[in-house]
Amino acid sequence: MATSGGTKAVVAALLANSGIAITKFGAFLLTGFSSMLAESIHSAADAGNQALLLVGGKRSQREATPEHPFGFGRDRYIYAFIVAIVLFSLGGLFSLYEAYHKFHEVQLGHGMEVFDSKWRFVPVVVLVVAIALESLSFRTAIIEGNKDRGERGWWEYVRTAKAPELPVILLEDLAALLGLIFALGAVSLTLITHNPLFDVFGTALIGALLVVVAAVLAIEIKSLLIGEAAAPESNARLRKALESTDGVDRVIHMKTLHTAPEELLVAVKVAIDGADSGLEIAQIIDRAEHAMRQAEPMAFQIFIEPDLFRGDYRPQREGPVQH
Repeated sequence: MATSGGTKAVVAALLANSGIAITKFGAFLLTGFSSMLAESIHSAADAGNQALLLVGGKRSQREATPEHPFGFGRDRYIYAFIVAIVLFSLGGLFSLYEAYHKFHEVQLGHGMEVFDSKWRFVPVVVLVVAIALESLSFRTAIIEGNKDRGERGWWEYVRTAKAPELPVILLEDLAALLGLIFALGAVSLTLITHNPLFDVFGTALIGALLVVVAAVLAIEIKSLLIGEAAAPESNARLRKALESTDGVDRVIHMKTLHTAPEELLVAVKVAIDGADSGLEIAQIIDRAEHAMRQAEPMAFQIFIEPDLFRGDYRPQREGPVQH
């Protein structure tokens, strides 16, 4: 994985969720609280998701091949999208189903045996400990996110980040903390009131939360999969470098595309003097490429087409040429 901060946050979340999933499932087996089952499946899904992110990061580092000349950087997006699917299905839909199933059991008069169990307060202890551990994982993600997001707000960072790992971990950890709070509230109210419907309600809340988070993740990762342009500041740096290159009269049009979170493909058409020789044009292109890579290190693949500027030129699917 290219970003050490992202790797650190993923590993911290993986370790936390693996331990939490085991303790939650043990608490469910001892007491039968459906919200504990929903939370144990949630943590297990999160741990699996973090493993997927690590696998995606590893696979993205493979060398380019003739069949994949731009490399495998988008593997990180593919695996992040799978994370959203797992969170939606294994986490969200399972929890909603469990709430539906438990509701019908309560309607039939089942589920009251939990109040007679000597272990009935174990879930409260487990959830309090889980909240503490999950908070540490979330804190790590926030620290690493602060290093990466610059002046952007958190929501803008999640929406505009090109590397998927940290936004995914931030949303997962936030959902995990909220889910734990819902579960703690549901279990506590169930024990206090002896009404198992609070457990059902807590389970449903956890499921709905996971479905919403998974939908947000899927929408954002889908955009990266389709292909996003460079950030405006990166585009501005590239354009400025081109326009300041000796021999380039103007930038006719420029398109950028992230082939990986830290790699850009840049295709640009520049206007040159019609009197330039072939050697002079080659030298102009070399200078332009050097200037662009100096201005934006992510410019991994650069394709420059020299042309003569025509005032009526309109690039396909683009607006008017900026004079």
